[in-house]
Amino acid sequence: MNVIERIESQLKGHPVLLYMKGTPAFPQCGFSARAVQILEASGAAYETVNIFDDPELREALKEYSHWPTYPQLYVNGELVGGCDIMMEMHQSGELQKLLGGAVKQ
Repeated sequence: MNVIERIESQLKGHPVLLYMKGTPAFPQCGFSARAVQILEASGAAYETVNIFDDPELREALKEYSHWPTYPQLYVNGELVGGCDIMMEMHQSGELQKLLGGAVKQ
């Protein structure tokens, strides 16, 4: 499986997926930490991928998404954006609507 196939498999396997620097318990940049806080505040069930664990994926995802920075949030396989977009959407209530079907059990 090549790196693009791995990305597509991850996106198909998780309705809400955050590619981030570090993990939710130990984010390795402020933007990733904030993205996790936003998702936690939304009450959504989500998965994460630590881009530092896979340098090939880290570089390929930039090309795949046409988005040069991390974190990157995907919902139902579609790129939502990074931390700033997540924050704007959270403040306006748009993110909660988008995540509506992904509430934690």
